[in-house]
Amino acid sequence: MKVNISDCKLIDLPRVKSRSGNITPVENNKEIPFDIKRVFYLYDIPGGESRGAHAHIDCHQFLIAASGSFEVKLDDGKEQRIVQLNQPYKGLHIPPGIWASEINFSSGAICLVLASHFYDEQDYLRNYDDFLKFREK
Repeated sequence: MKVNISDCKLIDLPRVKSRSGNITPVENNKEIPFDIKRVFYLYDIPGGESRGAHAHIDCHQFLIAASGSFEVKLDDGKEQRIVQLNQPYKGLHIPPGIWASEINFSSGAICLVLASHFYDEQDYLRNYDDFLKFREK
């Protein structure tokens, strides 16, 4: 079954509030719909720069604005949608087969990424025409 941009969901994460600060726990297959195999984060992104601009064949990703804000441009080959992330207790699930670009980072923004697979260059579609061919299969 092919996914489309409507399969990319914003998910509210739990918040444990305290006057000394808040905490948001994230557990495998509980708050997000997959087991986490890899965690990485993007930071020190110059204003006007973008990141991502690729799709995955098998890997699910879950993006959180750990600090600041940014937008995610989603593309399924037919439709596009932009989602803003600006709260550390909300995340965006991006299933495999969706082209995603992170854009419009605020100063000091940190994008936390939780991934379902270990890094594998063979899982990446980095050329948009290759992505469109993959979507046609």
